[in-house]
Amino acid sequence: MAGRNFSPFPPQRNPEKVALYARVSTKDRGQDNENQLTQLREFAAKNGWEIVHEYCDRESGGRADRIQFQQMFADAAQRKFDLLLFWSLDRLSREGVFETLQHLNRLTACRVEFKSFTEQYFDSCGIFKDAVISILATIAKQEKIRISERVKAGLDRARARGKRLGRPRTYVNEGRIVVLRAAGKSWRACARICGCSSKTCMRAWRKATLGDCSAVPGAGTARRSRQKVEKGFCPSVDCS
Repeated sequence: MAGRNFSPFPPQRNPEKVALYARVSTKDRGQDNENQLTQLREFAAKNGWEIVHEYCDRESGGRADRIQFQQMFADAAQRKFDLLLFWSLDRLSREGVFETLQHLNRLTACRVEFKSFTEQYFDSCGIFKDAVISILATIAKQEKIRISERVKAGLDRARARGKRLGRPRTYVNEGRIVVLRAAGKSWRACARICGCSSKTCMRAWRKATLGDCSAVPGAGTARRSRQKVEKGFCPSVDCS
């Protein structure tokens, strides 16, 4: 055992196949990805890495539906490269800490490492990988809580102003639906004539014929129409 050097850290992987990702925003006028790619290529060559693909986007980093960004993940799932090298984390994503953490976890799930060229601590091959991911996860959790609190505060403020929240009410003439059903119209036909869904027609019909509809808009009309139907009188209905 003498003469051996033990390290508390696990041995670092030496990736063989490397993919580069570069991005400039549509607002970055006069810039292109070549500035980033030049430095990334030199860094890869210095480390003896083989570059198998270069993914380049010219889109906002606040969206995940970037063409090359999604292609990169598709290739990562097929293990076409061992390491993803990017110039900085904000070049990879600007969607927020939570979304960015999800992207990095996707790479990890594919057994693909990641490394930032300008942020040396941001290296999944290094000894600080777990610490960095843990910090990002904590920040992402706090960011999610803050977003939830802002949404709740906004809803409370809207309620205080008397604004009605949720889906708008759909006014349905229950009386007309009762008459249409008595005339033999299908639920689909009733929905088309009344301008609502078939389920809404069914619920309105049940309220008008089976339940207490005293507090339902149009209830008086529904009650009178039902009485006329029971007496055998059915007024003409325009079904066009």
